[in-house]
Order: sequence, then structure tokens, then C-alpha cells
Amino acid sequence: MRSLLLWMARNTWLRRNLPRLWFARRAVRRFMPGEDAGSALAAGVQFQIEGIGQLYTRLGENLTRIDEADEVAAHYRGVLDEIRERHLDGEISVKLTQLGFDLDVERTFQHASSLAAQAAESGKTFWIDMEGSDYTESTIAFYERMKASQPNVGICLQAYLRRTAADIQRLLPLMPEIRLVKGAYAEPATIAYRSRHDVDSNYVALCVSMLEAVRNGGTVRIGLGTHDVRIIEQVAEHATALGLPRTSFEVQMLYGIRMDQQRRLAGAGYVVRDLIAYGEAWYPWYMRRLAERPANVLFALRQIVG
Repeated sequence: MRSLLLWMARNTWLRRNLPRLWFARRAVRRFMPGEDAGSALAAGVQFQIEGIGQLYTRLGENLTRIDEADEVAAHYRGVLDEIRERHLDGEISVKLTQLGFDLDVERTFQHASSLAAQAAESGKTFWIDMEGSDYTESTIAFYERMKASQPNVGICLQAYLRRTAADIQRLLPLMPEIRLVKGAYAEPATIAYRSRHDVDSNYVALCVSMLEAVRNGGTVRIGLGTHDVRIIEQVAEHATALGLPRTSFEVQMLYGIRMDQQRRLAGAGYVVRDLIAYGEAWYPWYMRRLAERPANVLFALRQIVG
């Protein structure tokens, strides 16, 4: 099922045609409050009332014209303005290819630096999302370059990649902000763990390494980008064993997934942040979300008939 869903995410014909169908648009409502920023921000206001922070991302990647990147940057500047005006505990997460990384690295750096500087005015983090393994090294190098002038920059790393343990050690001296996810791209076994057990075990081990760095006096903002409550509780147990509070990390879940657990964890004293995705270019992102946990396919089908 996972392989099929990832194939569907990459298929050009499906990407072009499936989003036009009514049942596909209805199914995606499980993971998105709407396709525009207004819908995302409105959802964020409700989360704010419940004591849950937000992470906003406009879907899209691998642009073909650099003027599209200029429009994306302008859009996010407007979102940051809205976050500030509404006094939201909100931050933004952006794929570098959405800012033109494939076309002009320097233009991308200018856009990213400008957005990070604007976010810093409100004491917020500018997050760099991670893409497929072809971009891993260049994205980390880009992050290192940004951290030299913009301390309020975070990066997403993927637990299924075998290299991630070394990447975390590489970044620790930079006082990084790291959002750790399991990973949702089709990667070969030579560079990625393939079984759920191996990915989960590596995920916990990576979290423990970051918690140990904090215990030893380092500065690391840790975001757990997972919906696996069992793993979250394991990490919390390790934090307690190291003498750290559960606020030494954040729980960062997606909109529409395990909302009951998000509210429960927030009520139990965890720092919780909900990632709210929106935008018209939702198809590949949506298929990768289903592939992360194929059981979500059942929920999507219920959304169609419900």
C-alpha cells in the first residue's frame, strides 16, 4: 500500500487529473481546513484558544519559473503579517524548491533570509522543510549558511535516513532547531531504513541524542513531527530519566490527525504545535501523508462518504 501511494504521488498524470475530481477534493478535507491562507489562519485562531501553537505551510514544490518563487515569498510575508496582527503563536515552514532552489540558489537565499528576518521581529522561527534525499545535503548546507546570520531558523530532518544521526551531530554546535519526522518519500534501502520497527527505533534514538545534548548544556529546540503517541511517551520517559521536563521538546502534529491526542497532550503540559497545510498544490503532499500511515486511507474513504 505504501509503495502504491508513493507511486501515485509521483505520477504526473494522476497529479494533473485526480485533484479535479470531487471525491478527491472531499477526501483531502481531513488534512486541510481549506486551500487559502484565510482558512488556515482561521483554524489557527481556534488552536490558539486551546493552547496549541501553529505551523503554517503553503503546499507546493519544484517550481519551474523564478517569478513563481517571488510570489511565494510575497505570500509568506503576508502570512507573517497576519500572524503578528492576530497575536498568534504561529510560525511558517517552507520547502526550498518552493522558493526557487532548483532555479536560482542565491535568489532562494535572499527570499529565505528576508522571511527569517521578518519572523525574528516577532520572536518566531522560520522553518525549512525537507524534501527527497536528492536535496538532503544541499538543504543542510543551506541551513548552515543561514544560521550564520539568522539564528531563528529551523530545519526538518528525516528519521528513516541512515545519515540523520551524523547530521544531528553535525548541527548541534549551531544551537539548531530540529523538527524530526519519520520520512515520506520513496528511498532505497541503501540510504534509508525500510521497516517500521527500524524507523521507529532510530526515531527514538535520535531524540535521545538531542535530549542528551540539552542535558549536557547544549541548546536544541526539538520538535517531534510524529502522530505516534507511543513514541512521544517514550521520548518523555527518556527526558524524565535525564532530568529534563516534558517541555524540553515540542509535539508537532498535522491538522486533522489525532486531534483528540493533540488536545490531551496540551492539557497534560506538553508543548503542542499543529502543522496547518493549505494551498491548491496539495496532491503529492496528500498522497505522501497517506503513505506515512496507510491506515489513513480508511479515514479518507470515510471522509468521502461522510
